[in-house]
Amino acid sequence: MTLGRAGHAVRCAAADPSACHDGAVDTEGVQQALPRRRFAAWIPLGLMVAVMWVAELVDIPLGGGLDRFGIRPRRVDGLDGIVASPFLHDGLGHLVANTLPFLVMGSVVALGGARRFVQVTVIIGLVAGVGTWLTGSSQSIHIGASGLVFGYLTYLLVRGLFDRQVGYLIVGVITFVVYGGALWGLFPRPGVSWTGHVFGALGGVVAAFVVHGRRSGDDEA
Repeated sequence: MTLGRAGHAVRCAAADPSACHDGAVDTEGVQQALPRRRFAAWIPLGLMVAVMWVAELVDIPLGGGLDRFGIRPRRVDGLDGIVASPFLHDGLGHLVANTLPFLVMGSVVALGGARRFVQVTVIIGLVAGVGTWLTGSSQSIHIGASGLVFGYLTYLLVRGLFDRQVGYLIVGVITFVVYGGALWGLFPRPGVSWTGHVFGALGGVVAAFVVHGRRSGDDEA
């Protein structure tokens, strides 16, 4: 750390401290590090999709036996389903329907870095899972990554309202144009875990507020 002309501390932001001279930053080194950082952010996304597919391929010969590990509302033995349910699906058709939007919107979230992707995903997963466990039908088992998909959707839609960045607002509009029709899934339908959709969407709003809301308040201060 060196002193700038105005006497303020200037911290080296380069990955290699030796690249900083007289308070200057090797911007080329920083720019080269950005693609690596973004690639690292897609690793947890790819791992989650891989686990979903492996779990379903294992589940097919078992006749759906793994589905019993989904969320069982208001049952203690169903709490572990909050973690397991996003990786379980009711057949390949269900998995394929969730994989594409999960990858597309998850990739957009991952542009913010691995830490942000994990933070957003955990918040959405907890809100969706706990909400479903508390309010879902007691005679049902809830599985599927659709709660995360709806969470990513609402997160991308509203984060610009908290952070007030033009880029986020533009991405929100594009997301609405492409996937806005999915919001009809928030309404009850037979055989669909609509509570997971609703609480997943709520989790996306909560994640946007937690990640971006405080930053806006700090900027105003």
